[in-house]
Amino acid sequence: MNALIDLRSDTVTRPTAAMRATMANAELGDDVYGDDPSVNRLQQVAADLFGFEAALFAPSGTQSNLMGLLAHCARGDEYLVGQQAHTYKYEGGGAAVLGSIQPQPLPNQPDGSLALADIEAAIKPDDVHFAQTRLLALENTIGGQVLSRDYLDQATALAHRHGLIAHLDGARICNAAVKQGISLRAAVAGFDSVSVCLSKGLGAPVGSVLCGSREVIKRALRWRKMLGGGMRQAGMLAAAGLYALEHHVERLADDHDNASLLARGLADIDQLRVTQPQTNILYVDLAAAHCTPLKAHLQSLGVIASVTPHLRLVTHLDVTRADVATTVAAFKSFFKSV
Repeated sequence: MNALIDLRSDTVTRPTAAMRATMANAELGDDVYGDDPSVNRLQQVAADLFGFEAALFAPSGTQSNLMGLLAHCARGDEYLVGQQAHTYKYEGGGAAVLGSIQPQPLPNQPDGSLALADIEAAIKPDDVHFAQTRLLALENTIGGQVLSRDYLDQATALAHRHGLIAHLDGARICNAAVKQGISLRAAVAGFDSVSVCLSKGLGAPVGSVLCGSREVIKRALRWRKMLGGGMRQAGMLAAAGLYALEHHVERLADDHDNASLLARGLADIDQLRVTQPQTNILYVDLAAAHCTPLKAHLQSLGVIASVTPHLRLVTHLDVTRADVATTVAAFKSFFKSV
């Protein structure tokens, strides 16, 4: 077990002993030749779980999203996306830099959605002055918030009505499905492709899968090679992702419960304003003057957090209920002294 309680992100999880054993015993081949059995099995299982024809294993969610955008859009096309979306804000501008795809950012609503009226108004007319609006990109969850199925049905229907493709950044789509009590297929219904991260709450050490039609995945495979994502004996990594999908989806409810428990504990501190979480991510507002000393205090007690005035705390596979109690006590001991 880790000595430190790391709440910076659910990307910090370590493979469990059972996952490590599965990785060590994985059947291997050369995935660039398409003959790694573990990679092939992961791709087939992921496609079946999410209800698509095919899937493609990638080293990261950033690459998986980029492959999806590049597979759908051509040079000079445009995609509609939220200003706070990972594909727009946190992926280095890859779609624009590497694909010459223009992003059209739209404001995210308080619940993380994009207003349907904003989406419709942003679709460009068929005019040589404008980039061709080709795709709508949404994210679920976003900031730990789950987009409702009713909203997603309306948004994807709107996109398809205007001839747009709908892509989902599903970095934490399994969290969304567990929170809503629906199947993974139901969680991504209406989308033409989805990127699923295996290395966040699911606990794999690396990797994402892009799911879509056979034709989309065929085009994405070419882009993966060009982007340097063609790995060789990748089955050891794929085995971890497969184990995660088969064993770590339902247990995400534990992370959600721990986040709620942490939020309730921190809400007792007068100097903090806590937003109650929907999944495994919660936000805490505090005075800027407290940030540096609080970070040092927490670390001295074995708790790691990226402390800012709008503090994000993330529970995950390696955070127990006892760790939550320790974290709450660490926060309370700091604010008791200031």
